[in-house]
Amino acid sequence: MTKLDTSVVINRRSEEVFAYVTDYDTHLQWQSGILEAKVTSEGPLGVGSQYTYVMQMLGRRVETAGEITEHEPPRKHGWKATSGPFPVFQGTFLFEPIEGGTKVSLLAEGQVGGFFKLAEPLAMRMVRRQLETSLNNLKDLLEAQA
Repeated sequence: MTKLDTSVVINRRSEEVFAYVTDYDTHLQWQSGILEAKVTSEGPLGVGSQYTYVMQMLGRRVETAGEITEHEPPRKHGWKATSGPFPVFQGTFLFEPIEGGTKVSLLAEGQVGGFFKLAEPLAMRMVRRQLETSLNNLKDLLEAQA
């Protein structure tokens, strides 16, 4: 199991950052490698809500489905994959108000399966880079909107 931990400080209020991150319609704007993202369950977003992602990974188009495991506005948003190339992949966004903005931390852990198992070290390095790039994209996007 590989653990990933990255963070960024965004010069916006935690309520605004939380709302943006948990709006899956915005994920194409800031998440690296994501081609499609949508909530597939009915009702308001919360624990148990379902979503799907289509992403580009190692030259392949892959789909993954997942479930929201934690949803505590404006502090925490957790998820886990329920299908896809990572049989175990889960994470939590933490939103910590700090002077002048919000520290956004992403804690994740994963294990590669299927075709990607053969290239696990490469795949996990790529995922780490994508997560870091995504948080930096989020920072740039939200600060430009301020």
